Amino acid sequence: MPHAHPPRLDTLRLDTGSWVNTPTDQLIDHILHEFHERHRQQLPELIRLARRVEQVHGGHPECPNGLADHLCDIHQALESHMQKEEQILFPMLLRGESLMARGPISVMRFEHQQHDEGLARLRGLTNNNQPPEYACGTWRTLYRELEIFCQELDQHIQLENEVLFNR
Repeated sequence: MPHAHPPRLDTLRLDTGSWVNTPTDQLIDHILHEFHERHRQQLPELIRLARRVEQVHGGHPECPNGLADHLCDIHQALESHMQKEEQILFPMLLRGESLMARGPISVMRFEHQQHDEGLARLRGLTNNNQPPEYACGTWRTLYRELEIFCQELDQHIQLENEVLFNR
């Protein structure tokens, strides 16, 4: 029996309308706990799994060679981005300095585009997070967790771009 593929989660969009009337402090708290903390947990494990898959299966044509290094780049860029939000942008927004926040918001939107490009490259390396039929358990776990990470990062970016930054 063929292995069932997970649903294409990146096609699911966050219901931003339910967040429009949420107070800014609660929205930022949600972003910090549901996305920033989560990404910081996800990426080291994804990197570990990717290194293991590349080490064991690097000779297979469908092996995502270069994925671990790409995930390291994503991790570094995302950590820098989240620190800027936490240390500069979010405090400005919480103080009601929305006009002064325009510059940092512009930078964050640009970096969000870069994150989207990184996710597109990730999906290219992994056949849209679809493992080959012969993939081992580690490889399948890696792709399943990558798909969750991609969906959550997409939703994180969407919530900031469409709700938080439009205030």
